[in-house]
Amino acid sequence: MIIRKATEKDAESIHLIEEMCFADPWSTASVLEDIKRQERSFYLVAEEEDQILGYVGVWNILGEGHITNVAVRPEARRKHIADQLIDELTKAFEVATLEVRAGNEAAIRLYEKHGFIRIGLRKGYYENNGEDAIIMWRGYEDEQR
Repeated sequence: MIIRKATEKDAESIHLIEEMCFADPWSTASVLEDIKRQERSFYLVAEEEDQILGYVGVWNILGEGHITNVAVRPEARRKHIADQLIDELTKAFEVATLEVRAGNEAAIRLYEKHGFIRIGLRKGYYENNGEDAIIMWRGYEDEQR
């Protein structure tokens, strides 16, 4: 498996993973537009035998990474793909943030493993079910010193 920067040709595969993993998936057009805006966004994909198994997207906001989504195809889970994607992403962004569903303990543990800490809560953040989001940061405490 290789981890590489996403290209425009990966947009449809990323969208298909979105559909498999999220209640409100991004459209192919939205993913494509984000990939095209390379000064603002950054996508990595995990690829094996010409198939995209997972991806991570991040927006570059004033030099800090705001992770938009991390997803792995259901049949490829438990192979540490998300772990590898987050590891590569944190090499590109010393300071990073994200929101994660309060009930997604597996994702929370993954982010904590990579140095993210819980710093806040967004009540009713997710429109599809009103679930709260936990705000997590990595490198935030170093920025504040």
